[in-house]
Amino acid sequence: MNIYVLLKSTFHTEEKIVIENGKIKDNEAEFIINPYDEYAVEEAILQRDAHGGKVVVVSVGGEDAEKQLRTALAMGADEAVLIEDEDVENGDASTTSRILAEYLKDKEPDLILAGNMAIDGGSGQVGPLVAELLAINAVTTITELAIEGGKANITRDVEGNSEIIEIPLPVLVTCQQGLNEPRYPSLPGIMKAKKKSLETLELDDLDLEDLEGLTETKEIYLPKPKSSGVILQGEPAKQVQELIQILRTDVKVI
Repeated sequence: MNIYVLLKSTFHTEEKIVIENGKIKDNEAEFIINPYDEYAVEEAILQRDAHGGKVVVVSVGGEDAEKQLRTALAMGADEAVLIEDEDVENGDASTTSRILAEYLKDKEPDLILAGNMAIDGGSGQVGPLVAELLAINAVTTITELAIEGGKANITRDVEGNSEIIEIPLPVLVTCQQGLNEPRYPSLPGIMKAKKKSLETLELDDLDLEDLEGLTETKEIYLPKPKSSGVILQGEPAKQVQELIQILRTDVKVI
């Protein structure tokens, strides 16, 4: 099977976000594999081990993303590709999707895996957009995947419930928490990763024109600090009346 994983480098989950001159300051930040993408890497390795083939992880970004691609190789992926996008102005989910789809269009993938969403952007658009551009099926938020006879039997999370889908390959899936338990890279895996292929491409290596984002960021700001809570006192009936009063006059939601 030709298995591809769409991987994004994101801020560490415990990193303190700092905004400076209207932009997120990232020159001293620690980056990791987007946590949802770790489920995708792990599932790709499990499917390869079960059915044969190879796993290729692909990332669009700067050269700093090499570290996260090496981590995926240490987990067990076979090859990695970094497509540098430093020449893209106003990049967004649409530009990333176009770059990935252009790279994948002649690779004949059987299975493409991506994270359900990136923890920084949170849009969850890249995976489905890539599938649309490649004209293949897409299933989002999957929690189980079994492949047999050229078909994928998928269980997906639907707002706390489950939906079971049978769909032919090729298919792109986005991976949800609960799909598997991503492995930590082992020391032998880290040593082997140093010898595995990590190809770097530039946008000129792809046949892309008019690559410009479709969205515009007006302002970047941090959320307001949470105010302290209110503990209502007295009999339940009195608490209900006070709660309704707060919701009407202070919060203004009813």
